[in-house]
Amino acid sequence: MGATSTPRVRKPARAQAFTRKLLAWWARAARDLPWRRTRDPYRVLVSEFMLQQTQVSRVAEYYPRFLERFPDLETLASAPPRAVREAWDGLGYYARASNLHALARVVSRDHDGTLPDKPDELIKLPGVGRYTAGAVATFAYEKPVPAVDTNVARVLRRAFGNVERGMRNAELWRLASMLVPKNGKRAWKFNQAIMELGALICVARKPRCPECPVRPVCKTGRASRVRE
Repeated sequence: MGATSTPRVRKPARAQAFTRKLLAWWARAARDLPWRRTRDPYRVLVSEFMLQQTQVSRVAEYYPRFLERFPDLETLASAPPRAVREAWDGLGYYARASNLHALARVVSRDHDGTLPDKPDELIKLPGVGRYTAGAVATFAYEKPVPAVDTNVARVLRRAFGNVERGMRNAELWRLASMLVPKNGKRAWKFNQAIMELGALICVARKPRCPECPVRPVCKTGRASRVRE
């Protein structure tokens, strides 16, 4: 027998209702964060690097200061490593600063200073994994592609997953790609909204199911309602 293949993921019948309820909630509940006010690829990239393993409130403090010192990719690319490290001081996980600096130099040298707009090109850059590649593509270029971080994975598992078997990483990305709207602007909102839901409502330890806007179409939410 050959290797076991990844189980096929089908688009859930309630996907349309999930998206509709999610976007309606986003329209009234989204936090006003500085990186959500821009489509500038460099600024989106900086925010994504900073948000890795760092609280939003802390990033909101450092983000404008870093951009004031390094307002564009060329400025960052030409800066000495010590200056970049100093600007990052206090955020922790300093490999992120080194990777961001290396990325800026690669893009400046090999891409005429313009960040690629496709995930398969972005992922080749220093410090860019699958999530960051998807996030930059959708949040900067409004590409209808998935961006599965920890929050999104948790929402997808609870809303659509098989509780007994769980969902593998490949299944999560396949499901996310089916859920993301094909319209670019709507895809931007969807990806922001599902991350926001995971950050504010569908949290790790004590999900706030009674407050959840997608509870009627969520497997976990419906099960908790029955228990109540």
